[in-house]
Amino acid sequence: MLLIYTFEKIKQMKILSLKLDDDIFDETEEITAKLRLARNRYINEAVNMYNLVQKRRLLKKSLAKESSLAALESMEILREFDQLFDGN
Repeated sequence: MLLIYTFEKIKQMKILSLKLDDDIFDETEEITAKLRLARNRYINEAVNMYNLVQKRRLLKKSLAKESSLAALESMEILREFDQLFDGN
């Protein structure tokens, strides 16, 4: 008899205490009621979207910094070429 075992990692939810301003809470309750969506699911989706936005902002900042460094190096190389050609 051949036995095959499979293992699946089960995602666990983390418990979080969250304090919301009254107006944000009221608006959230109104929207989740209209969408017939659990408040927990709504907040999970909202945080996920916000994480995506922040990741893009961090990437943009990193790329701008790296681009700036590359531009400085390119200008230095161009100066060196100019010196080589001006010397002849």
